[in-house]
Amino acid sequence: MTKKLNIKLYADGADIGEMYRLYANKVVSGFTTNPTLMKKAGVRNYEEFAKQVLELIPDVSISFEVFSDDLKNMEKEAEKISSWGDNVYVKIPVTNTKGKSTEPLIENLASQGIQLNVTAILTSDQVNTVVNVLDTHTPSIVSVFAGRIADTGRDPVETMTNALPMVRRNKNCELLWASTREMYNLVQAEQVGCHIITVPNDILKKLSMLDKDLNELSLDTVRMFKQDAISAGYKIL
Repeated sequence: MTKKLNIKLYADGADIGEMYRLYANKVVSGFTTNPTLMKKAGVRNYEEFAKQVLELIPDVSISFEVFSDDLKNMEKEAEKISSWGDNVYVKIPVTNTKGKSTEPLIENLASQGIQLNVTAILTSDQVNTVVNVLDTHTPSIVSVFAGRIADTGRDPVETMTNALPMVRRNKNCELLWASTREMYNLVQAEQVGCHIITVPNDILKKLSMLDKDLNELSLDTVRMFKQDAISAGYKIL
């Protein structure tokens, strides 16, 4: 990678081996995961998985998500997850599956000093609501799913740009660009001024391409086509 990024890179995934490799090589400065990613990675025991990760990665931010749909049970889960380590952030969705806002829960947990990563945010109104109840003395992350906004045909940069001054009202709050789809999203997130971007492993593998000379990339592409044709045994003449 030739370009120096100021934005913090967090890896998004649940493969313990890959997480440790990224941590040991200092490729990223934090991690996020969720039940969907853990299911995809074949995780069977949530707490066992989390504690294995924290034993290997004890000193950078790691977010683990609650999965209850009831706010009271969410609170119990959040308290338990928070107890797993000082570097743990508890992911709380902005609503439950019935669309009920988790605003009161967020306010309560933050006031207890629990580090939160409020997730599944897609609108400026949601950002404003969340920031208004986060404790200014407790570190927190506001995760806006920019990639999912883009999936609807909307430009996520507008939403992220609107979110930044809201997040800046809280000196201990950071804005996170979530659901990254392509390398260019890193450039967009940095230009906006986001503090963090979560990046899946397949895109992290492309970091060396950032600002790569396009003529060189063109040549690499031609060579790839040529090599693949040879290896496949294709012939025209």
